[in-house]
Amino acid sequence: MTDSAEIQSKFWKSIRSDRTVMLSLPGVEAGHSHPMTAQFDEDEIDGGTIWFFAAKNSDFVRAIGASHKATVHFAAKGHDLFASLDGELTADNNRAVIDRLWNKFVAAWYPGGKDDPNLQLLRFDPHGGQAWLNENSLFAGIKMLLGRDPKQDFKDKTANL
Repeated sequence: MTDSAEIQSKFWKSIRSDRTVMLSLPGVEAGHSHPMTAQFDEDEIDGGTIWFFAAKNSDFVRAIGASHKATVHFAAKGHDLFASLDGELTADNNRAVIDRLWNKFVAAWYPGGKDDPNLQLLRFDPHGGQAWLNENSLFAGIKMLLGRDPKQDFKDKTANL
């Protein structure tokens, strides 16, 4: 049996490790999901703000304006966990945060470095969401063949975030 706190902790550990998410702006034409690399402040272990570097001249960033509702979709590399987070995405070029999160992978996209005029730091503040554990489907199939109700196994595999 897995409790909600364990699932939440597994989610935050997994997203901090894998980092790739799909980010979307619900209700916006330019808001189809975009693959983005999630960045985290080291002092925020479970929960907190998720940061993204983006290009100011993209339709996606222009659609955000100063702030916009957004959704983060996440699938762990091993597909053992899936999640969706709703929140607010805000344009926030806080230089102290840029300095903390800057790395060689981000630098590769901005020839002007931290002062590149096209650099836009985005702040995602989650308001809520849900995470789902995905147990081995072969194992679940065997249990079902033996008469086990798969809904019973699944009921303890979700958590609100």
